Amino acid sequence: MVDVAVVGAGQTKYGNHPLGLKGMWAEAAEAAYASIDGDFEPSQVDEAFIGSVAFGGAQLGNTAALLTEHSGLDNIPVQRVENACASSGFAFRDAWMAIKSGQADIVVAGGIEKMNDLSPERKRFWLGVSGDTEWERLAGLTFPGTYALMARRHFHEFGSNHDDLVHISVKNHMHGLDNEYAHLRKDVSFEKAKSGFMVADPLTLYDCCPTSDGASCVILAADHVAKKLSEDPIWVLGSGAGSDHLALHDRPSITQIRSTQMASAKAYSQAGISAADIDLAEVHDCFTIAELMATEDLGFAERGQGGVFARNGIGRLNEGDVTINPSGGLKSKGHPLGATGTGQVVEVFKQLRGEVEQSRQVRDAGIALTHNVGGSGATCAVNIFGRDIK
Repeated sequence: MVDVAVVGAGQTKYGNHPLGLKGMWAEAAEAAYASIDGDFEPSQVDEAFIGSVAFGGAQLGNTAALLTEHSGLDNIPVQRVENACASSGFAFRDAWMAIKSGQADIVVAGGIEKMNDLSPERKRFWLGVSGDTEWERLAGLTFPGTYALMARRHFHEFGSNHDDLVHISVKNHMHGLDNEYAHLRKDVSFEKAKSGFMVADPLTLYDCCPTSDGASCVILAADHVAKKLSEDPIWVLGSGAGSDHLALHDRPSITQIRSTQMASAKAYSQAGISAADIDLAEVHDCFTIAELMATEDLGFAERGQGGVFARNGIGRLNEGDVTINPSGGLKSKGHPLGATGTGQVVEVFKQLRGEVEQSRQVRDAGIALTHNVGGSGATCAVNIFGRDIK
């Protein structure tokens, strides 16, 4: 099978975006096109996969067809991919598989979400659609409440504590401060993050990512095309996916995300590497406890040691063996649900090419990972990237 590379990537700024779905997608797509080194026309694209939860219900049907017509991608097979917050992580995987199988040479993967034109009540409703409706939503369990249960159980089982989560929040705000695409660009002290407004005990405001508008677009190409389009393609070394029970009460443990473990094991095996080889990782930190557990599930920390990992600052920019969320992660960069997965790819594409702000550039970065989780962990896509083809 052919090797696959990312040859272009772009996104909007995350936050309260003035444009609607069509405008945001066109902006992200044009940025991706402009990032390609060689001669490229949208007419060269064979297929497109776009992730979206369709937050608010504004465009539930034929989202992909609507968007691609506003970016020069006319008359090609297009598909909306919905896997909750992991929608565009799976859209990227679908695009990769289309090329890997030999069915296409150039494929677009992207994601989009417009979240901030709804009332707070409607937002809470739509944020809950990714959980189990019968046993969680109708019983009153909120999305923050779900992760609060995970945090409390992790504290109980392993002796971690809220201060460990605060370290994650402070780190990600520090990383996102100089990211021009980030939703929340502000320095947050340990004291401020620790004493934030309580959302769902023990999670405070500073443990929770914001709701964001945004779009992201990535262009993948087969090896024989990638070398013509790009002087510096970023190769997809491995891709894995996994799933687990949707409802927390059906899982054997709520202090680990089995879908992450399965997805990362497949991706590592395919790439022929281990967690120790990763230089930077864009991790799905919808809540700080999600990052803590991800460092364990991805193999950066031993089981139960995610709190120690955070407390010791191992994931801070250029301070340990791996930098976690140099973009600021969902906590600072933002979380426009459907756009998050390919937005992570935009970050690692630029990091590996040395194109981000120098103040947050990971030194000597050669291998990167993206980790995109759906809801409370029912679905997960992990992708691994490298400057060099394996």
